[in-house]
Amino acid sequence: MAEIAISRKKLQHNYAFLEDLFSQHKILWGIVTKLLCGNPMYLKEVIGLGVRELMDSRISNLRTIKRIDPDVKTVYIKPPPRRSIRSVVKYADVSLNSDLETMKMLSAEAQKQEKVHQVIIMVEMGELREGVMGDNLVAFYENVFQLPNIEILGFGTNLNCLYGVMPSRDKLIQLSLYKQIVEEKFDKKISLLSGGTSVTIPMLSKKQVPPGLNHFRVGETLYFGANLWTGKTIKGMKDDVITLKAEIIELIEKPVVPEGNMAENPSGESYEINVDDYGKTSWRALLDVGLLDISPDFLIPLDKKMEIAGASSDILVIDLGKNPKKYQVGDFIKFKLKYMGALGLFNSDYIIKRLED
Repeated sequence: MAEIAISRKKLQHNYAFLEDLFSQHKILWGIVTKLLCGNPMYLKEVIGLGVRELMDSRISNLRTIKRIDPDVKTVYIKPPPRRSIRSVVKYADVSLNSDLETMKMLSAEAQKQEKVHQVIIMVEMGELREGVMGDNLVAFYENVFQLPNIEILGFGTNLNCLYGVMPSRDKLIQLSLYKQIVEEKFDKKISLLSGGTSVTIPMLSKKQVPPGLNHFRVGETLYFGANLWTGKTIKGMKDDVITLKAEIIELIEKPVVPEGNMAENPSGESYEINVDDYGKTSWRALLDVGLLDISPDFLIPLDKKMEIAGASSDILVIDLGKNPKKYQVGDFIKFKLKYMGALGLFNSDYIIKRLED
């Protein structure tokens, strides 16, 4: 079986980098753990970093976090389904909300459980995912701020997750202004402005984050060191905290050009033949991982001289050219990963999960 691994040392390195960065800017932050798919081994590792706020979009994952450490603050980071209100209140200390009736249900359930449930009201800032429209925010807040057993922690927004709308200083200032308007009208202090995610981090070094924004929700940059503006790695961070290695199960020198009548493959792909490749051969390695686990688009071979030729449901084909490194059957090929690829692998029952270092 192929194996996905997290490097303890590199994870700790990236966490220390971000902790220092946010401390310099006096910003609170929590770690988004949905990538880890509720794996207790990895969740224990993240909790061991010292962070006291973990965020997830799956209630079952929050339940696992609470079983590992009941004192960790848990945040449910999407609008709660009404059929899951009881579990949200039980396992999430905080939830992100944008629906009035749902918040009334949270209030009623919190009273039953004799708990105070904290809420961040999400505000629509152009991404058209979750969020109350800005023009309706004052009226929305007026309807919810006195709900029993509900504490409004602050306002938040989500960008770059659906249409790719990027954060800007103007958008974040607007979010801050909404907060100020509500505070002035209701004579209430709003402690949290949660407008930062991984995509917002590069704006800190450019001094484009307004002072009022004091809370970040971070996942991808912790695990991949990614600058989501440039597609590169943030200087000083590691981009290989998470790696995949897959075993070579066949290695044979074969023609470069397929032989026979060609049609669409099971994935609906059609291939065109390059006439210059007729008569050429290359060493082709078959690996024990496939489309069921990950799309080749999310794989980055550490050996830059090899190319991914294609994949079927459970086999990945690598073109090794003349095989200058003399790979053999039984050897492992190692890959760095993109976020969505790692997500699929962590969620796959067919992939071994390991910790390194």
